[in-house]
Amino acid sequence: METRVLGKDLTVSAIGLGCMGFSHAYGAPTDEKETIRLLRRALDLGYTFFDTAEVYGTPDDPHINEALVGKALAPVRDQVVIATKFGLRFDRESGKVPLPLIPDSRPETIRRSVEGSLRRLGTDHIDLYFQHRIDPAVEPEEVAGVMADLMKEGKITHWGISEANEDYLRRANAVCPVTAVQNRYSMMARKYESLFPVLEELGVGLVAFSPMANGFLTGQYGKGQHFDPATDYRAAMPQFTDEAVEQNAALLKLLNDMAVEKHATPAQISLAWMLCKRPWIVPIPGTRKEDRMTENAGAARIKLSSDEVDALDRALDSMKMSAVFGGTTVSLHEAEKDSDK
Repeated sequence: METRVLGKDLTVSAIGLGCMGFSHAYGAPTDEKETIRLLRRALDLGYTFFDTAEVYGTPDDPHINEALVGKALAPVRDQVVIATKFGLRFDRESGKVPLPLIPDSRPETIRRSVEGSLRRLGTDHIDLYFQHRIDPAVEPEEVAGVMADLMKEGKITHWGISEANEDYLRRANAVCPVTAVQNRYSMMARKYESLFPVLEELGVGLVAFSPMANGFLTGQYGKGQHFDPATDYRAAMPQFTDEAVEQNAALLKLLNDMAVEKHATPAQISLAWMLCKRPWIVPIPGTRKEDRMTENAGAARIKLSSDEVDALDRALDSMKMSAVFGGTTVSLHEAEKDSDK
């Protein structure tokens, strides 16, 4: 697979692998042996960029995803880039699915998090350390200062921000240069395109999560689809309702038509569309199936001209679509709650 550069010098595969689904949010967790096999198979397919987080896990083992990624990639650690995240925990007491999010980017929390992640990943450094969500109680300059210290200590080599906005990004980047933002981006979720000029200006890459709208843009899901509401976030996602399937028929046809023209699949077109927009966009689709992993990797070989990308954009601009899952509720962390009493 071809490579891309995030920020100034972080070289990664053009398509990365989102590892969350092996342990969290997409049904019952995958068996450990199968997870390790698939992660190692991904390297054979050309993936060198693996994305995880300290909170991707199960109620019984809330950090298991990092441990699995670390175990699988230990024999090839010098050949891969591992991204993980800090500053978020799930509100498991709420009883809600998706689980509400509680941000906490206080310096002492970051310090605990990085040590835990290094231990679970079995590594002496993290290649790309993302703030998982902005914490409204902590200024970006303070977070960036901790990142600068962690770099000096050799515990991380690059850092980024997930769901970043322009003001926060600029302020953080002025203290410690940001390598990438990791934002939700797909044909159905394009609000962060307004951030592209800022990313160009600052030399910051975009790691696109949910690049296929949580799998909807694969075209594999039709009416009557059932997901277990206890373990699968898709059960509550608006794009998977029967009504949404009807509303999005034109979108799926657009993808299918281009797929036929390019001898590709709809999933590959949805990834190629963003890859051909900017050289610094790296999507990280997640999957637990080897054939899908192979299919997604193949998207890096599909070339769309600027005219073809523009034509797709114009079609998307004029198209009526259903609502799409845009993220879960963010709550106040405990320190902020206490300060409000």
